Parts: sequence; structure tokens; C-alpha cells
Amino acid sequence: MDEKAFRAAMTRIFGENGMTRYLNYEKTEKYARLTERMLSENEKYNLTAITDPAEVALLHYADCLTVAAHLPKKAKVIDVGTGAGFPALPLAISREDLSVLAVDATEKRVRYVEETARMLGLTNLTAQVLRAESGAKDPALRESFDVACARGVAPLRVLCEYCLPYVRVGGIFIAMKGQGAPSEVAQAKRAIAMLGGKLREICPAPLSDGGKKVEHTLVIIDKIARTNALYPRENAQIVKKPL
Repeated sequence: MDEKAFRAAMTRIFGENGMTRYLNYEKTEKYARLTERMLSENEKYNLTAITDPAEVALLHYADCLTVAAHLPKKAKVIDVGTGAGFPALPLAISREDLSVLAVDATEKRVRYVEETARMLGLTNLTAQVLRAESGAKDPALRESFDVACARGVAPLRVLCEYCLPYVRVGGIFIAMKGQGAPSEVAQAKRAIAMLGGKLREICPAPLSDGGKKVEHTLVIIDKIARTNALYPRENAQIVKKPL
């Protein structure tokens, strides 16, 4: 990887998208090391289909940080279905005040996130092998987070049952979605209400790099009541019979 070109791309993309507050020399170096590691380990772990460093900066790092402005200071955050560590790793790099737990059911990806966090010296990020529906039944995790977030993973009405049980009353769930978010929200209204949530906002989160435009959306849901102990159900029920 051409590190000089990558650093220039990070500066350009973060500047164009109003994210310069999330970047300095030290953080840029961490993003460069993260990119080198991710691309070198990609074949082993099947981490990403995006391999051009400038596209990684835009479509992974800047995209993940669209969430950052919505997170309270010193928030306790859970990233459900973290995969290659998104949005957990960028959030931990650029928001050092956060405490981030990254969970995923795939052990090799969690191991990758753990090793990467250690390499980057990210003491505010931990990772755990965990099925979302199982972890939300654990009293140590249930309704104990200020924020739950998820990038993709599942349709919103399914994702709500995975994520809202982790959020304390007064906290928020942020689903990172594409242009189809309004349709997903319409289908998820019943699930949101049943799980103790209330839609706050469907928030456009567009990104650009010169002539390249990317349309993404954040769905922000307030947790206004405790989640019934019946939820989350077993995964087969969640997927086959969404709320």
C-alpha cells in the first residue's frame, strides 16, 4: 500500500465530509496500519470486498464514523455483528472516550478484531464471540449499553430484536442502512414498539469523494421502555417469524 497516498486520501475524504475532528496525525497512522493489516489478512478471514485503500477510507472508515456524531460522550457502545470490526474499530480509533464491545458469532473474525485492537493499542475496545440473541439474555449485558449499533447484518425488523435488548432505557439503537431505510422502518414499526423502542429519526448520511457520491442512512431508535423478557427469541424464530 502507498501510505503517502492513503494518508492524503484520508485527509481529503474526512475533510470533504466534515469529519476532520475525528482525524489527526496519530489517528491517521492507526488507520494506515489497520488498512495494511486488513488487506494483508483479507484472504484468510474474508474481511472485505473493498481493497482499494481510498475506497476503504470512504466506504469503511468515513461510513462508520457517520455514527460518531450521534454518540454521547463516554458512551458504552455495543457493535452487534461486527464482522471485520465495523463500525467498532473506527469508532474506537476516532472516539477515544467511548467504551466499545464488538460481538460476532464467527470466532475467527472476533480473533482478528481482538488482535487488531491490540496491535493498534486500542484499550477502549474489546471483542467477544457471541450470538446476538444469546448475549442479550446475559444479565451482565442486557440493557446495559448506552448505544447499540449494527452495520447491515439483517433487515431492520430482525435487527431490532437482536439489538434493542442490549440498550438501557434512555439509550439509543443506531442501524446503519442504505437507501431502502424508509421501507425497512415501515416494516419494523411493530417490532420497534414491542421491544421498547420509538423511532427518533431516519437520518440521511451521504458521503462523497470528489465526483463519487454514496447515499447511506442511519435509523436512530430511542429506547423508551424495558424489553419484555420474552425477547430476543431463538434465532430460528427471529428470522422465520419477525415481529
